[in-house]
Amino acid sequence: MLGLLYFVRAIVIGLFLLLPLTGASAIVFGLAIGFLWLATVPLTSGMVAQIFGSRYLATLYGIVFFSHQIGAFLGAWLGGRLYDTTGSYDVVWMIAFALGVFAALIHLPIADAPVQRAPAVSAQ
Repeated sequence: MLGLLYFVRAIVIGLFLLLPLTGASAIVFGLAIGFLWLATVPLTSGMVAQIFGSRYLATLYGIVFFSHQIGAFLGAWLGGRLYDTTGSYDVVWMIAFALGVFAALIHLPIADAPVQRAPAVSAQ
């Protein structure tokens, strides 16, 4: 499901880049991305809980959330840097599209089954 969401995001970005820019296309793009953007949050937290269990879910999801914040910072900073360098956001949009496709592809092989742990051996 995560792979599908990332792929749909990439399609929405790609269509936004290919279609003529109008007020209506900007609104439709905003609605679509707004709908898709946070759709990954419950799936990601559920996958972390399913794979690693709920005992350390708060800590593990905190790490996931923190890493997303680092990515958000780097994305915003790099977008500004590329705009300053090129005078356009075209490269930034193409990178966003490519990252959406990449995210979709790397999520396809994820097996979200719980990790099998060996039973604890009691010391006697």
